[in-house]
Amino acid sequence: MSIRNHNLTARLEIGLDMTVTKSSKVARHASDTARQQNKKHRPTSRAWLIVALLVIFQIIAFADKAVLGLVGPYAMADLGLNATQFGFIGSAFFFLYAIVSVVTGILASKISVHWILFTLGVVWAVMQFPMLLGGGAAVLLATRIILGGAEGPATAMSLTSAHTWFHPSRRALPSNLVAIGSTMGPVFAAPFIAWVIGMWGWRWAFGALGIIGLVWIVSWLVLGGDGPYRQGSGDKSATDATDATDANSAEGSAVVEEAAAEEETETDKVDDQKPVNIWRALFSVAFFAALFGAISNFWVQGFLTTWLPQYLGTVLGFSLAEVGVYTTFPWVLGALVLLIMGALGQRWMSRGANAHVAIAVPFGLSTAIAGLAFLLIPSSSGVLGVILLSIAGGCSLVFPMTASAIGYAVGPKQRPIMMATLGGFGAFGAIVSPVLVGWLMTAAGYVAPENGAAPSGEMVAAMTSGVNTAFIITGVLLVTAGAAAAIFLRPERLGRKLQSQYVPKAS
Repeated sequence: MSIRNHNLTARLEIGLDMTVTKSSKVARHASDTARQQNKKHRPTSRAWLIVALLVIFQIIAFADKAVLGLVGPYAMADLGLNATQFGFIGSAFFFLYAIVSVVTGILASKISVHWILFTLGVVWAVMQFPMLLGGGAAVLLATRIILGGAEGPATAMSLTSAHTWFHPSRRALPSNLVAIGSTMGPVFAAPFIAWVIGMWGWRWAFGALGIIGLVWIVSWLVLGGDGPYRQGSGDKSATDATDATDANSAEGSAVVEEAAAEEETETDKVDDQKPVNIWRALFSVAFFAALFGAISNFWVQGFLTTWLPQYLGTVLGFSLAEVGVYTTFPWVLGALVLLIMGALGQRWMSRGANAHVAIAVPFGLSTAIAGLAFLLIPSSSGVLGVILLSIAGGCSLVFPMTASAIGYAVGPKQRPIMMATLGGFGAFGAIVSPVLVGWLMTAAGYVAPENGAAPSGEMVAAMTSGVNTAFIITGVLLVTAGAAAAIFLRPERLGRKLQSQYVPKAS
């Protein structure tokens, strides 16, 4: 009996050794394969050049948005506009935002995004010159509507273009670098446009942006283009290279692939997905979670570009020079947040994390932190108020991360539709929030002082009451949206579901 037990034990030990040896081989193979793929998918220098051009593109886009507020006092006086009329012109920027975004997303599934970006750049540049040449209030309104329509799809098309140059596992960092362009727009644009106004007058603020736009479109025409991953072609060569292994590697690969199939993500293969029913994608839980997050982020942008300077000056009591400095803080912090999360996300994805973990969850956490900061602002003042405003604003300027994440749910042809629709409808947050803040201030009894006079103590209290109520609403919105994105924005799960429902077209 003992001999039989001894033999059984020996066989178990041998089997265990074989299992350990096989597991070690599989682990080594997986590690070697990961290193080979990581080296193979290393982006080219031209890919980073494209990213640089797209960052500048985003800076110009936000400068176009910011210019109206910077020329406001001069334009209102010269064109005979009151505050209500001027505010309407500001809101008009978003009238065509959603419509053009969706239409452009559909077009991008059929034609090269390179030419779409070129066309957008041309419209941006041309629409600046009518005001330089003496246009009045009607011309200003018309150009702002057209300009806003042309800028609606800017972020989605920029991200789509960047994604054609990078393997799916390497898209987190370039996506966030592109997004940083929009957050840095006010930082570069504000002092430059102020200098232009001081030198040549307010109309030249539009002219200068038009000239810069022309320089960019020439650069893009010469240096821009679509990358190797536009149709998922970049992944095929990578797959072929992986398949060229010996028998032992093949055995290890099968085990690794079996383990990978149990994971939630098919991130690396996203560019090979078949076209799906886009309506099922747009009406999915994941897309609505992304849209909720996008609306919350645009909501904050609307406040920052419309009311932040007045809040800093009137409620927190800072001078005009201090306001000019402090208004840039949220944008600078937003750029740093995007840079850090982009670097971390790319590192996690290179180690096998999916887009939900590497992009959606960090987005949700950042948005929720912004919401908590907004909730704390009403009980703060002075320097603490500026710090909380910077955190609240900076941590909520991460909208492009939702677009980048949802892009992992579909293949390259339908990705622009998803991203552009998300950005277009997300922009409704920027339409609603400035109006809501103004309505809350009016309901609290605020009346703007005449002729630029300092507001009375009663008016300061009214503005404080109205804006603090808006902060509470905004905080709740951001915390809820952040939690929803972190829990429900699962692009790979959506992608698998859509692919399982894929029905090939009859030949």
